[in-house]
Amino acid sequence: MKMPKLAFAISQRVITQLRRDHRTLGLIIVVPVVVMTLIGFSMPNRNAQLEITAPALIAMMALFFSFLLTGISFLRERSQGTMERLMVSPVSRTDIVLGYLLGFMIFALVQTLIIFFFTVWVFNVPYKGALWEILVFQTAIVVGSVTLGIFISTFAKNEFQMVQFIPLIIVPQVFLAGVLWPVEQMNGFLQGVSKFLPLTYAVEGLRGIMRQGESLGGVGSDLLFLLGFAVVTSALAALTLRRRASG
Repeated sequence: MKMPKLAFAISQRVITQLRRDHRTLGLIIVVPVVVMTLIGFSMPNRNAQLEITAPALIAMMALFFSFLLTGISFLRERSQGTMERLMVSPVSRTDIVLGYLLGFMIFALVQTLIIFFFTVWVFNVPYKGALWEILVFQTAIVVGSVTLGIFISTFAKNEFQMVQFIPLIIVPQVFLAGVLWPVEQMNGFLQGVSKFLPLTYAVEGLRGIMRQGESLGGVGSDLLFLLGFAVVTSALAALTLRRRASG
């Protein structure tokens, strides 16, 4: 019972800290809306194109914004010395990773829901699957993205280095995960690489629910990969978390 209580206390502190940062809260809401507005209105045949591409765009946005929010916020905890104080306290690395996961996940999930509802309502994008199943699947995407952000941020010493991971971790997935063109049209080697990318399963699963009316059971293999990815990256983050925040 000790571990969940400590993790919950850390998550509460993260939530309180971010909630008091009004500028960050404003950016969490405004930025995805502005980006989706620009993408949507830039399409010459908006309704037809968004009906096809919206699930992939929503999945990509969820991955990108959750990764960015978590990575930068987690790194800021280290640079401000908060992480160092936690490390010398009787709190395990698992407590820390779980606590930050719960804390950041709330804001990442809110941002993802804003992206989804804004895209669906403002651009009138239809979807066939049940709304609650879409939201559950999006939660799985967010959990994997948050744990990925925590894991990758352990390798960065400052915000500049963290931002440099975006073209290394996120951009290749946009090109290889079926967001811009079908995975089947790429050469065999790149198709093999795409099988290891979480965005591939996020795009396929969300497409299945939104465009084909699949249930969560119908996209069960995609959902299981995303949840397994979250477990693996959480374990890796706990293993690589440095004993010294400045390390």
